[in-house]
Amino acid sequence: MALEDAKSEVDTAFTRKGLRGYAFENAFGGATSFLRRTYTKDLAGVDLAITGVPFDQAVTHRTGTRFGPRAIREASALMPYDPPYGWPTNPLEEMSIIDYGDCAFDYAKVSDFPDTLTAHIRGILAAGAGTVVLGGDHYITYPILKAYAEKFGPLGVIHFDAHSDLWPDDDLTRIDHGTMLYKAVKTGIVDPARSVQIGIRTTTEDYLGVHVIDAREVHEKGVAAAVAKAKDIVGDKPTYVTFDIDCLDPSAAPGTGTPVWGGLHSWQAAAALRDLAGINMVGGDIVEVSPPYDTTGATAIAGAHVAYELICLYHWARTQR
Repeated sequence: MALEDAKSEVDTAFTRKGLRGYAFENAFGGATSFLRRTYTKDLAGVDLAITGVPFDQAVTHRTGTRFGPRAIREASALMPYDPPYGWPTNPLEEMSIIDYGDCAFDYAKVSDFPDTLTAHIRGILAAGAGTVVLGGDHYITYPILKAYAEKFGPLGVIHFDAHSDLWPDDDLTRIDHGTMLYKAVKTGIVDPARSVQIGIRTTTEDYLGVHVIDAREVHEKGVAAAVAKAKDIVGDKPTYVTFDIDCLDPSAAPGTGTPVWGGLHSWQAAAALRDLAGINMVGGDIVEVSPPYDTTGATAIAGAHVAYELICLYHWARTQR
């Protein structure tokens, strides 16, 4: 750590010169942008925009994920001092990454939210940047995928979760985090043949052709086998990675709305994300971090690490493939 910089750096989210490099201000002070990246709405020259979606009005059980983006940003203040562990490249120095702030929406007009979010992501993609999104409940992935499909066509998806989010629901006006992937497959924006779910441990009658690597398979056959299978499924075409924090076991991530026992350990998730290097990742998100149930901050810390790994995957896809 650069001690001299630590003595003088503060609020680098606003005072940073340039969009690249580490940040050394005290982890416990200053404005909490994600990884101390610059807060800006200027997308000129930006490779990747981190943006928050503080929405939790589609949950089936416990609310609270509206506070997820803020908590993940705060947790990330522990992380911008060094290169990412386990990666041979360094996106903080080699990419222009910003914190684009949050998606603005009218909380009292929930029906307008999907189109508002799609437009928010569409604007970032139109400027030539990718996105890593901090949620928010898992419904948000559906409007995000809409914007991505407009640019890339039907997407492959790698979906880390305890739940399939494939509950049957043909009413496109319903906003429900349990039907996110169902709607995405049924509307043709996700190609189920090139999509895979990892960590599933709840019952689904029809997976609509989406491949499944459940939690038990990961535990018994290992992370390497699961990742090899997933990479074979998604192939070399544009792929979106969505990570529901309840993919992790509640012992590792208790701060979420619908926890399920038997989940992945944090080391398994870390290894899986790192070993996915080489996929054609075009964007991703981390969702369902619920600070009201996260008494130690462990879930937000896990969420911040997932988001950083997604950044690394995005960077790898543009420099090493």
